[in-house]
Amino acid sequence: MKALVRWGVTASIIGSTLVSSALVGAMRVLALPEDQIVQKLRPVPVFAIANSQGSPLVASPPNGQQGSPVAGVFISQKDAQAFLDALKTKNPALAKDVKVVPVSLGEVYQLGQSSKNKPERLDFQYVPMEQQVKSALTLLQQGGQQVSQFNGVPLFLARAGKDKGYLTIQRGNEQVIPLFFKKEELQNMLERFKQQQPDLAATIDIQVVNLEGVIQTLQTSNNPQLGQIVLIPPQESVEYIRALQPAQGQGQNPPKPQAPAPQSAPKK
Repeated sequence: MKALVRWGVTASIIGSTLVSSALVGAMRVLALPEDQIVQKLRPVPVFAIANSQGSPLVASPPNGQQGSPVAGVFISQKDAQAFLDALKTKNPALAKDVKVVPVSLGEVYQLGQSSKNKPERLDFQYVPMEQQVKSALTLLQQGGQQVSQFNGVPLFLARAGKDKGYLTIQRGNEQVIPLFFKKEELQNMLERFKQQQPDLAATIDIQVVNLEGVIQTLQTSNNPQLGQIVLIPPQESVEYIRALQPAQGQGQNPPKPQAPAPQSAPKK
């Protein structure tokens, strides 16, 4: 069913995701159950560098330094492939044993949660798309913020109307708040909305939050309306996964990195 674009009064919901990580971390109150968080993240494909067994390529702390190994998780398949191509030049022996592997963001989240209190803890670092980071910075600067960098993976959402309600999409009997990984894809939706409601066109503005803050808020906030949040993956990622399905077999899940036994990335 084609989604309908409507506006909801949800300004108080997303405001909590703009809180700094330090403040959000202190909000140890009732939150969404873990299975609901995973359900929200599962439809988003992301990309890791992993071997044939699914073990992710990781970067270990430099000699003598404390810390957990870190695996990079790319939002863009093209960025992941570019990283692997560069690795083939820098370290061909390592690169020949790994490939770009699609994995659900929900599964990455589960892996991180399951290993966080273990001695062999594995951390994940999300790698945003460079153009979207630039778009996020521009939005913040246009809004009067004196910033020179954007931390994390940007997510874009829109407001409009006198009360600045957030854009919602009706899916079945539910109205959900879409957060887009690509500003351009949100803008495409806004163009359709402007045609439907031209009287509100001048009131539209786009806001940006980060994925890491949204996940942390889902873990810590007791606002039941957070259940309305839906992450909209890049269309190119969705199309990439669809193209893989005939090769993988109908109904099969894409391969995913498994822990432990990670591969080590070359030290800089």
